[in-house]
Amino acid sequence: MMESTNVLNTDGTTLKPIALPSAFSEAVRPDLIARAVIAENTLKLQPQGHYVLAGMQTTARYYGAMNSYRTGRHMGIAIRPREKLGGGAQGKVRRIPSSVKGKRAHPHLIEKRLIERINAKEYQKAIRSAIAATKQPLVVSSNMESLSKTKDVIKMLNSLKLSEQIERGREKKIRKGRRRLSKQRLYKKSVLIVVENDKGIIKAARNIPGVDVCSLKRIRVGMLAPGGNPGRRTLWSEDAFSKIDSEIGNIKI
Repeated sequence: MMESTNVLNTDGTTLKPIALPSAFSEAVRPDLIARAVIAENTLKLQPQGHYVLAGMQTTARYYGAMNSYRTGRHMGIAIRPREKLGGGAQGKVRRIPSSVKGKRAHPHLIEKRLIERINAKEYQKAIRSAIAATKQPLVVSSNMESLSKTKDVIKMLNSLKLSEQIERGREKKIRKGRRRLSKQRLYKKSVLIVVENDKGIIKAARNIPGVDVCSLKRIRVGMLAPGGNPGRRTLWSEDAFSKIDSEIGNIKI
């Protein structure tokens, strides 16, 4: 493992060497990375529950085979919809699951556990592992953070020989299943840009397909390893690169 790398200018020229943070010497743990990504994705789930009295607020009474002097034996079928008779004593059976306008058989419960927890130190270890799994780090001078136009960001990526990554990010992936019917398309993840301070680059690069930009304090395992697959091409600003070891200890899911 190399102990240093070069800091590049936005035009691709070499400026100076810089020491690698200790995070790049971390052992790559694909299992730990996948677990951290799953824990992140569960935070996006929205709890849902149904009204407790759904399908129960009715004056209808069921007269079945064993509890009826009107219908007689073996004539009451619980799920058969019945039009309301005189007096309001008998109506559509809604208290029985699968009946017309009735309650669900197994409704969603608001108490259901949706979030998968992960230990804070374990999550930080997963971030270091995802950083170590990235390809040879590209470190650019902090002037990159001041780029405020999309064309300047694209020019910088081309100067760093990342044009192939940009073209890959423009490829669209069709969702499988029912979602494809809505013509929804997903851009493939190509390059991740990590900065220390946003001086305009986040707004400038957000419209480039496949390119994600974030600050070091907001970095997540899912950004470094989309879908739990480590090895994403990552571009670091010099200030963010030098503070990797000190900031990772403060990151919590």
